[in-house]
Amino acid sequence: MALTKKQIKQLRALSNSLKPLFYVGKNDLTEAAIKQADETIEAHELMKCAVQDGSGMTAKEAAADLADQLGAEVVQSIGNRFVLYRASQREDIEHIKLVRE
Repeated sequence: MALTKKQIKQLRALSNSLKPLFYVGKNDLTEAAIKQADETIEAHELMKCAVQDGSGMTAKEAAADLADQLGAEVVQSIGNRFVLYRASQREDIEHIKLVRE
């Protein structure tokens, strides 16, 4: 599901107030890290991530790799942070209502 420009704008606005929930460290993206990211994005739908200094990846590389493995969409990547979105299948959370173009 590709996001439209309006949807990306909406998600970027929502992500401004978020603190990073997931960190890419010196071990980059291990299986355990990907599992943790999957659980986090399933619980929140919109996830801000940060790449720490010891990592060998840039934020754009980490965002593309993680989004590919999670089946998520990259909303934005600035500096050492990036934001991912994936609609959750859980019923017990409040879902983000995306605008339609």
